[in-house]
Amino acid sequence: MSAKTIISAEQQRLNQNATHPVPLEKWGPYLAERQWGTVREDYSSDGNAWNYFPFKQSHARAYRWGEDGIAGISDFGQNLCFALTLWNGKDPLLKERLFGLTNGEGNHGEDCKELYYYLDNTPTHSYMRFLYKYPQNAFPYEDLIRTNAQRGKSDPEYELLDTGIFNENKYFDVYVTYAKNDHEDICIEIEVFNQSEEPADITLLPTLWCRNRWLSGDLHPRPTIQVAEADADWQMVSVTHGFIGTYHFYFPKPAEDLLFTENDSNLERLFGVPNPSPYVKDAFHDVIIQGNNTLLKDKLSGTKFAPVYRVTVSGKSSQKIYFRLSKEKLAGDPFAGIEQTFVLRKQEADIFYQYFAPLNATEDAKNIQRQAFAGLLWSKQYYQYDVERWLNGDHGQPAPPESRKYGRNANWKYIKNEDIISMPDTWEYPWYAAWDLAFHCVTFGLIDPAFAKNQLILMLREWYMNPEGQIPAYEWNFSDVNPPVHAWAALSVYRIERTIHGKHDINFLKRIFQKLLINFTWWVNRKDEDGNNIFSGGFLGLDNIGVLNRSAIPPNCHIEQVDGTSWMAMYALNMMDIALEIAVYDKSFEDVATKFYEHYVLIAESLNEALMWDEKDHFFYDVLYHPNGEAIPMKVRSVVGLSVLFAVSIIDVKKMTPLPDFIKRIAWFKNYRIKTGKYLPNEETKDGDYILISLIPKEKLIGILEIMLDEEEFLAPGGIRALSKYHDQHPYFIHLDGIEHTIRYDPGESTSYMFGGNSNWRGPVWTPINYLLIKALKKYHQFYGDSVKLEFPTRSGNWMTLGEISNALAERMVHIFEKDSAGNRPVHKDHEAFYSRPENQDLLLFYEYFHGDTSRGIGASHQTGWTAVIAELINDDAWEWE
Repeated sequence: MSAKTIISAEQQRLNQNATHPVPLEKWGPYLAERQWGTVREDYSSDGNAWNYFPFKQSHARAYRWGEDGIAGISDFGQNLCFALTLWNGKDPLLKERLFGLTNGEGNHGEDCKELYYYLDNTPTHSYMRFLYKYPQNAFPYEDLIRTNAQRGKSDPEYELLDTGIFNENKYFDVYVTYAKNDHEDICIEIEVFNQSEEPADITLLPTLWCRNRWLSGDLHPRPTIQVAEADADWQMVSVTHGFIGTYHFYFPKPAEDLLFTENDSNLERLFGVPNPSPYVKDAFHDVIIQGNNTLLKDKLSGTKFAPVYRVTVSGKSSQKIYFRLSKEKLAGDPFAGIEQTFVLRKQEADIFYQYFAPLNATEDAKNIQRQAFAGLLWSKQYYQYDVERWLNGDHGQPAPPESRKYGRNANWKYIKNEDIISMPDTWEYPWYAAWDLAFHCVTFGLIDPAFAKNQLILMLREWYMNPEGQIPAYEWNFSDVNPPVHAWAALSVYRIERTIHGKHDINFLKRIFQKLLINFTWWVNRKDEDGNNIFSGGFLGLDNIGVLNRSAIPPNCHIEQVDGTSWMAMYALNMMDIALEIAVYDKSFEDVATKFYEHYVLIAESLNEALMWDEKDHFFYDVLYHPNGEAIPMKVRSVVGLSVLFAVSIIDVKKMTPLPDFIKRIAWFKNYRIKTGKYLPNEETKDGDYILISLIPKEKLIGILEIMLDEEEFLAPGGIRALSKYHDQHPYFIHLDGIEHTIRYDPGESTSYMFGGNSNWRGPVWTPINYLLIKALKKYHQFYGDSVKLEFPTRSGNWMTLGEISNALAERMVHIFEKDSAGNRPVHKDHEAFYSRPENQDLLLFYEYFHGDTSRGIGASHQTGWTAVIAELINDDAWEWE
């Protein structure tokens, strides 16, 4: 498909943002869905973040580093926040934030126990829509905690839908929709639909509040929210804030009094210490639930505010209420024409997204793609974490325990993050993760390449990247090692933008290349233990995929990792490709392209000449080296062995004509290795115009693919499994120091406690790995064309080219979300009855990973971040950006 020719209204807004130093809207869905239980809020002596700041304290305890809420928005500094607060008249708490289990409470780790859906969002957040499903009976908090506590690792999670709370349709669908008039004039619609047949009561408290930045000493004086203007039908409060100035919030005049309080901790409720003032964070709970109507009666201003609307909604009917938040004070009726604003922004969103859907796409496919984009965009979050300040504590506040200066992240004092970042999941993973972010950015590259490029560069800036060159992994342990996919993502984003938007951003490639040089050097110096170009990186983001915990191997042992080495070969090739792309415009990069080619050759030599390849099995395995010198191939058939497929590139010889030194150098390097009898990497030439560079020769490629495409091994209904089904009947055992370690096929939730047990790489289908495999097969097909065909599935008699197999794998992944002939989606396998109801049949959840046999969603239910690559796979044939 050619570059865009039609500039939609949304694209015009994006083009304007792209001219800014940080291509962001001032207001967006930047409010987290969970701030409690995070490392940032943990000031304990033992580093148990979940226990230090649990859910039960989140209503009464002011946060230090951020805020959370339901369907909320904030400015990009999270100074002023708006979110939904609800009460069904029966719950012990106002529904201010999403409930879930801690890592210790869930039988498979932390788990959000709510039903909510990201329905729509545009890159500039000009139009956003969110759905929250709120039971009309008492929310089953204790049932969820108690029942999950009784279940073990072999049992499924006990979800909100399993409690029966939705069985009789006694719940509200609460829609929150935002439509901007401009960057700082936001219209808000809250619609409550009663799904039951009978009338039902609900209390709405649209809540506006200021983040507590005064306790840390960052902001003086404290902001104020106070009534400023009123009319017969509407009222307005004004916000005065030292950082963002004045804002005005307009709302229909409620029958109830207006509620003001302060965003300060309730010390008495939390710690038994008298409060200096009764105006505390959870005061609204006392007024609404306990009926303490006098508590806030005389409070006419504060840092937290909500009008109160007690609404009776008829059965199968809805009610709407409109609000407006504006930087400028508005003249006349603030709600005049507001409905038309929502109509217009929705139309603009439709036009914008119409471009990205295939011409022959079904309405269901378009819906899947649109919601995948929406979830990705709703996951843009404000993130602040100043590690040095966190270690030492704030001036005037109690000092953190001395032990923390030697504990988690103590060596990352230069981490001073305060940015809007794409998060993996805004409840289960409300912090950035380096390799997750790379996949987010590829999808962002389709709809907002300026933001994608900004995110990739951000992780390499000096307030993120270690001075030695390491990219921080995630806040639980910045020193953990994720797969080095940053260069791959940067090159992908560049190519996507070139194809779809017609822009060759060489300056971006130059800028990111310089920082990636530092990171590559860190890998070479720190993760090549013996200096032999065989790399290890611990778990490398794959959690429990090994028979051993690869981050805690026995003393004096070491593992030569296939995936660590393959990732580095891929990294070297990506860097070579980037350098070559730049060198066409700037020949000073020609030399460094040669450097990465030669480094790739050395890595390929080491991988192929080490003990990792098993000629009999036609597969690559990690090798454990015992202190006595014994080398033990750990014969686990997993994506670790498939990772050798990722490192593949094609050199266009004609394109290299302006780079004679590069051609001359690789020819000399190749001839030298021939003369000296050294290993030669797999290089094949096609028509004299193209050179294929890959880690493995064609024979090994075919052998590995025959195993990968076997339904009794890796090929699942939803894609490629992380661990072969072969290990269901053939578990692998290894004995070390008198201890037996075992791994077997485990297609669903983890039955292992390794890495907390909240994710599982022992059988399920994982989107990022499948995406890399799909793209690698496309690259091989570009070179081999129809000359290489394999059976798909293996032994089926159905012969297909590698390109056709790539498309078939993409179709299997998309199928996870598509309706079948009965109207059911595999992703919702366990709750088909609920999702077959008319109001739910088009709702989608984008999970962290998927069952290896049934394709049902598992893990974090809203990990749209890397699962959003589904949006690109739906249109895979159209985007020839490789």
